[in-house]
Amino acid sequence: MERDDFAGGTSSRSSRLIHGGVRYLEHGYFRLVSEASRERQTLLRTAPHLVRPLQFTWPVYRGARIGRWELRAGLALYDVLARFGNVGRHHGLSAAAVLAAEPALARDGLTGGASYWDAATDDAAITLANVLDARAAGAVVLNHATLQSVMTDGDRITGAVVRDELAGDTIRIAARVVVNATGPWTDTMRRMEDPSAGPAVLGTKGVHIAVPADRIGNRAAVTMLSPVDGRVMFCLPGHAQTIIGTTDTTTTALPDRVRANRDDVRYLLESANRFFPAARLGPRDVIAAWAGIRPLVSGGHTGDPASASREHSITLGPRGVIAISGGKLTTYRKIAEQAVDLAVRQLKRSVSPCVTATTTLRGAERTPVFGQLFEPIVEGQQWTLSDATRAVEHELACTLTDILVRRTKVAFSSRDHGIPAAPRVAAVVAHHMGWDARECARQVEAYRAEVARLFTVDD
Repeated sequence: MERDDFAGGTSSRSSRLIHGGVRYLEHGYFRLVSEASRERQTLLRTAPHLVRPLQFTWPVYRGARIGRWELRAGLALYDVLARFGNVGRHHGLSAAAVLAAEPALARDGLTGGASYWDAATDDAAITLANVLDARAAGAVVLNHATLQSVMTDGDRITGAVVRDELAGDTIRIAARVVVNATGPWTDTMRRMEDPSAGPAVLGTKGVHIAVPADRIGNRAAVTMLSPVDGRVMFCLPGHAQTIIGTTDTTTTALPDRVRANRDDVRYLLESANRFFPAARLGPRDVIAAWAGIRPLVSGGHTGDPASASREHSITLGPRGVIAISGGKLTTYRKIAEQAVDLAVRQLKRSVSPCVTATTTLRGAERTPVFGQLFEPIVEGQQWTLSDATRAVEHELACTLTDILVRRTKVAFSSRDHGIPAAPRVAAVVAHHMGWDARECARQVEAYRAEVARLFTVDD
């Protein structure tokens, strides 16, 4: 069950990468990189319609914190930790070869670089695919359901009381095992079990911006060391856009209130401009800016957020709740396997071994729909009105916001965030959803409010 929509939090605001985590090498997180590299290969094999290989170019400039030979050594280790099972091995590049791959990069001071491979995904789509696969396997799934309280039997938590936010009903869900997989909200749920529980999650804010791809001119993915603070960051291809990210700063913002601010945007623009000087990007070039909170394992970490571990922790609470802390999108399948293994042990059941590492993830496969509804929702974008109808008929979308923010990426892909198109989309899906004219208007206004919540850039 989900309080909002599936992938309604951080899971739809990531860098959209399935990656080993090359930047974690310098902090010594070799086990994490090895595990993430194996999971990347698993997802490339089991979800090829959702996870695709992505080549990165890493340019090196004179005086860079990581020089050419350090980079080559690090990428060699990256290949080793992947057991040489990556899409392709890294290659060192001369300055001329770097510019041949990415001619828009700055030339002054360029000494060479390297190319290496990771993978890209649609973060919300792969989340939804898992939900749909779970339902096909017999799970009951529920979105837009807010946790009100927990049910208890003696000293054990035995379920939850939730509110169906769409129907207004209260639902009691009994369970022999409860799993707290709530990301940035983990500590809130843990304190329902144990009011004295200390913090298990360190929240850090990650901000991305989208700019027109033709302004940057990158051909594929580019890894950069920010000239501002030396952090590893990326310019990533995203259809007609380039996505620049990410920041990594501690935050005390509530997870459902976190947003980008002007300093975040300035940092990302300045970093990108130094690598792509002809772009001359300014705030007006930003199509969209968004933020999410990484729910990292706290562990008493007090240093640079970028050096905090992305490893995960699975614990059994004093009243029987299994809590997941930390982790990253790339390793979600392995985390789930370990959590379910623990749940099965709590149930004292004998079951067959986990098969998700070898079974195709089919939840979000799509077939083309032609005809009138093949028209684009927004001119020049790839999402069509048929995608909107499919979202409500087959992909558990319950609101207009579900359709435009997560089943498609319309909200992220235009300066107006698709607001002018919202009434037409609402009208197209109205008969599927049972909406009258008043409800369509309410859905459009709710979408406007969600756009303001997600994409407003704070001072």
